[in-house]
Amino acid sequence: MLIYYDGLCGLCDRFVQFVLRRDRAGRYRFAPLQGRTAQERVPATLDPRTSQTVLFEEGGRFRVRSDAALAILSGLGGAWRLMTLLRMIPRPVRDAVYDLVADNRNRWFGRRAACRVPEPHERDRFLP
Repeated sequence: MLIYYDGLCGLCDRFVQFVLRRDRAGRYRFAPLQGRTAQERVPATLDPRTSQTVLFEEGGRFRVRSDAALAILSGLGGAWRLMTLLRMIPRPVRDAVYDLVADNRNRWFGRRAACRVPEPHERDRFLP
């Protein structure tokens, strides 16, 4: 399972850190949208807003925006599985809230000058 994220986004970096701390089984791997892995694997047919969203690839299937975030969080197990209940909210409503945050993320959480360098113990979980 692969999470694509904006490597320059402060909020995205915090989300990656959040998932890393809670993914004790090491199920998730990560790749910045600016990297080679995303260029090679992310289909060009995805939503043009993909540069402003987290993408989740599982079994060759891509999820975007709120669907991706909820799938990732619920996949952490434990109480995080309750996040699947939010799927009862219609996707257009969920995505509208997601887009509001995405549109303001750089202003609220800052923008990095470069993608973060993973810590030595994390390197095997990150793809270029």
